[in-house]
Amino acid sequence: MRHRNKGRKLGRHPSHQRALLRSLATALILTEQDYADLPADLKPKNVPKVKGRIITTIQKAKEVRPLVEKCVNIACRALPHQDAAERLEPDAERHSEAWRTWRRSEDWQAWNRAIAPVVNARRRILRLLGDKQAVRVLFSEIAPRFVDRPGGYTRVLRLATPRLGDAGTRAILEFVGRNDRKRRRAIKPTFETEAAPAAGEAPPAAGEPQAEPQPEAQEQGE
Repeated sequence: MRHRNKGRKLGRHPSHQRALLRSLATALILTEQDYADLPADLKPKNVPKVKGRIITTIQKAKEVRPLVEKCVNIACRALPHQDAAERLEPDAERHSEAWRTWRRSEDWQAWNRAIAPVVNARRRILRLLGDKQAVRVLFSEIAPRFVDRPGGYTRVLRLATPRLGDAGTRAILEFVGRNDRKRRRAIKPTFETEAAPAAGEAPPAAGEPQAEPQPEAQEQGE
């Protein structure tokens, strides 16, 4: 009996299953990394064609989605503390005399209290993902986009063509907001206000002046 064992096994033992989900979540987050500033020799060979999207089987996509949502949620809740800590940081260069003076003052204690939740959040996400670069991309690129969103950061889209080899059902796992479909509203037709010609009456020819309507005859006795 599978008591307290929720989720799909995916044909793997528990440690292999956790490693698979961690690898998929890291791969999805790293697709948001900006490679434009990197030189050509440092760019990876498999640069993603579409940012914020990976293609896998639909079973794996549904299993890794809660892990990605949890990581984004932790990062979004830590962003206000990070902004508060940045306002307390000095403009002096690190290890300079002004920086050392700030380091011995009470302002450093206030900065330390403000940055503590951010450090805790980064450590929690690093424990879940196991990749430092993915944590940096999550805090710098992904979390600022979803800071005002209460949830639902990803979507799963089923693909029509199966996977070659075993005909597995493929799906797209991607972040919302970047590749959204734009709905276009239908243009309402405009109807002319002119009265239609009566039955048996030919419509006026082009350029011919239309006859003005005659007033109704007054009733007798008025």
